[in-house]
Amino acid sequence: MRLRALLETDALGLRLLGGEDELDRTVRGVMTTDLRDPSRYLSGGELVLTGLAWRRDSADSEPFVRILASAGVAGLAAGEAELGAIPDDLVQACLRHRLPLFAVNESVAFATITEHVVRQVSGERAGDLAAVVDRHRRLMTSGPAGGGPEVVLDLLGSDLDLRAWVLSPTGRQIAGAGDPLPAEVAATLAGEHLAATRTGRRGPHRAQVRHTTYSLFPIRNTGRGPAPAARDVRETVLSDWLLAVEADAGDWPAARLDLLQGVTQLIAVERDRRDAARTVRRRLAQEVLELVQTGAAPAEIAARLRVAAPVLLPGLGTAPHWQVVVARVDWGEEGAAGKGPGAEPGQVAQSLLEEILVDPATSGPDSADRIAVAHTGDEAIALVPLPAVPGADGAADEEGEGTPDMGGPGLHADVLLATVREPLSAGLADDGRLTLGVSAAVHSAEGLRGALEEARHARRVAAARPGRVCAAGHHELASHVLLLPFVPDDVRRAFTARLLDPLRDYDRRHRAELIPTLEAFLDSDGSWTRCATRLHLHVNTLRYRVGRIEQLTGRDLSRLEDKLDFFLALRMS
Repeated sequence: MRLRALLETDALGLRLLGGEDELDRTVRGVMTTDLRDPSRYLSGGELVLTGLAWRRDSADSEPFVRILASAGVAGLAAGEAELGAIPDDLVQACLRHRLPLFAVNESVAFATITEHVVRQVSGERAGDLAAVVDRHRRLMTSGPAGGGPEVVLDLLGSDLDLRAWVLSPTGRQIAGAGDPLPAEVAATLAGEHLAATRTGRRGPHRAQVRHTTYSLFPIRNTGRGPAPAARDVRETVLSDWLLAVEADAGDWPAARLDLLQGVTQLIAVERDRRDAARTVRRRLAQEVLELVQTGAAPAEIAARLRVAAPVLLPGLGTAPHWQVVVARVDWGEEGAAGKGPGAEPGQVAQSLLEEILVDPATSGPDSADRIAVAHTGDEAIALVPLPAVPGADGAADEEGEGTPDMGGPGLHADVLLATVREPLSAGLADDGRLTLGVSAAVHSAEGLRGALEEARHARRVAAARPGRVCAAGHHELASHVLLLPFVPDDVRRAFTARLLDPLRDYDRRHRAELIPTLEAFLDSDGSWTRCATRLHLHVNTLRYRVGRIEQLTGRDLSRLEDKLDFFLALRMS
């Protein structure tokens, strides 16, 4: 039975003092106590009745309520016979811990409430128990290993007349029995689930969309997959699947709720299998990324790409083009996802980027087989293959975005986030941000490093914008930011060495800090006064250092051309 039903029974004499948003909690039993710490007798789901004999002063309320909330009780009912009005400190403690609080009129005996709850709960259990035992047996023998999550969902439909769907955190349908959910409904349900999870509410969560009630059950990672189990809710909220059931689970007996929890555990096994299948693609992306970032020879990178292409695009006859997508999830100052034991910030972005890159029109857990996502530090980097069209002329598409030799326009930053912005914003809540950058397509290993830098630049452009979920594409970059990533490596090295190596050698021998001085001088637009103030130097000292820079390089920092050369050299170094 639900807590709400207790208020609807006038004979119980209950008055709600707080927790109206939590009245859909299920009551699985009742317990009367006046112990200061009754935790050893609590198993979760109880309505706790108390005469407040444990309370000596206002400081006692907070620890008592904290113990009940930690044990997962459904609600607290406090009698008015002992103290008259319920103390305000108890009301406030229950509000802080989101624990529904009822006042019991002194004319009503606790035994009356206990008898009513036991009668209701026992009756519901008796009617469902035998059937539930049989359903558990059938579910366990027909789980994912025997045909995927659809088999389990079919059983829910045939045995319990329940329509259910497995959804990703963005609302994409992974599995379902019968007609698929409309995309708008699925996205709304995903957003409702993420928002409820972020507030700390226990599942199942109740949502109403288009006059239909759904119950949303989280599908947790079992911890048996390749990634370590996360500790912080922010590490999982953006990657956990959910089970959406077209029903109001608040009316269900405990046995039926237990059955649905078993269903989510079976589907979690399917999620682990999906994660294990992604291991090869993740490793390929990680290897290519390490080669690119360490400046490996293009031939070595090309060889690794030739290995990756058949895995990501089976049966491809020609070498694909590639796009790079960079994503980052940032959290507020109170803490960041990924900082728990065994986790890295980039892992959160990795799982999320893998989901975002799946075509929203596809369904099923294996629809991401063309996506290879690595993570490094606090960002995730996706290597996305685009099949080449033999004989294409490489012209730009109608929107002006260059897509040389591709059979389609490739990935567009705004399109990537169009269907996922709403649910992800709910999961990020008030303390998280997702920023994403997309490169242009490149057709060879030589262009991959430039594509990576371009995607990172685009992500920084997105980060400068307002909003919880932002993206930017290569077409939004301008000036040298767009040009520098595509300068060949040997040209970059020769250019920067010719201008900066004499300064680096001098700094190494004399600790003169000529490179930092040059950077500050250019950032100050050649202003002697502003630069000297910034470096905490006398202007004469600054003039001496600039003179030394000009002497060592043969350049004149009063000339625009030489300033520009130094500026570009510093950006490329």
